[in-house]
Amino acid sequence: MNLSSKVQSMQYSPIRRFNKFAIEAEEKGKKVYHLNIGQPDIETPACYMDAIRAFDEKVIAYAESGGMNVLHDAVISYFKRLDIELERKNILVTNGGSEALSMIFTTILDPGDNVLVAEPFYTNYTTFAAQAGGVIKPITTVAEDGYHYATREKIEAAIDDRTRAICCITPGNPTGNVLTLDEMKLICEIAKEHDLWIIADEVYREFAYDGREVTSFLMLPEYADRVLVVDSVSKRFSACGARIGFILSKSDLFMDSAMKIAQGRLCSPTVDQVGAAALYTLPQSYYDEMKAEYEGRRNVVYEELMKIPGVVCRKPGGAFYMTAKLPVENIEDFLMFLLTEFDDNGETVMFAPAEGFYATPGLGRDEMRIAYVLKQEDLRRAVELIRLGIEAFNKK
Repeated sequence: MNLSSKVQSMQYSPIRRFNKFAIEAEEKGKKVYHLNIGQPDIETPACYMDAIRAFDEKVIAYAESGGMNVLHDAVISYFKRLDIELERKNILVTNGGSEALSMIFTTILDPGDNVLVAEPFYTNYTTFAAQAGGVIKPITTVAEDGYHYATREKIEAAIDDRTRAICCITPGNPTGNVLTLDEMKLICEIAKEHDLWIIADEVYREFAYDGREVTSFLMLPEYADRVLVVDSVSKRFSACGARIGFILSKSDLFMDSAMKIAQGRLCSPTVDQVGAAALYTLPQSYYDEMKAEYEGRRNVVYEELMKIPGVVCRKPGGAFYMTAKLPVENIEDFLMFLLTEFDDNGETVMFAPAEGFYATPGLGRDEMRIAYVLKQEDLRRAVELIRLGIEAFNKK
């Protein structure tokens, strides 16, 4: 019996691949600080469960394939805060942002087509593109300039006759890079000139620090016919397990075509949509408090990283990730050392090796991604353990 070439070309997630070694370390009595996965520790707002408990339908029926009106209307209201006007037909509810991306790639790609993404990028993009028969074509960035890529020269150099879209993750996972509205406009101009879609992954939209304004590609209505926004309740509301995401687009051509896939998978969970709708009624103070908390966490991580001799990292502008180059030859070997050989007073730490976030072979072998999703005192200790671990590892 055979397996498809598509699945054989896929990689295991670098975010989860080392979990078994962390579990073994914990079973031996070590405390492991988990910086590898973007699972916020902030409580999901109570309104989510309140709405679910108040759900009194006698049958949990299928929702419409495009989503429930109560959720559509809540999302429309949310975007009005950003002076963005949407209609119900512009919103397709998905099973998390992951399904949104998978649907987009399936809708726009033929076998052999490619999507441009700045590397390092969210590792599962490779899987989603492969499922659709396409490939990720990277725009390579480097730690030394903060993983910046939004220039005409870098983007146009990567476009070929099989390119179908430019994908922008802003604020970025894994780098924390944040596009300005001017940079978004430049990317839109390039996309229009080359007749490309723009896939805008904005699930971390509010996580923009140092006085940066919250931005969206939807703020550029003159390019609305080619913009496909991916959104989700996972990070914004610390509701990763709810699995409610969205495709947002004013392209009737795209939305009508994607609906074929949405109908094929029937619908997103009815009850979770009810809970998600309640989340979008939260006041502006919720977003302000959340952003302040994560900005403080970022500052702690960056401060501690800068104490490590030889580290290369520029302070990221958003999301809750930081990618840094460490003074070790192979990050995966270093991580295995931390989990299997090292501890300081019974404690160790794990992160995500960055090589799996690159499409270009060989890149990222000396880089790590940190998800700063723990309390500040835990983050300070976790990065201290990285520093102590490097000292021990380089003495081997």
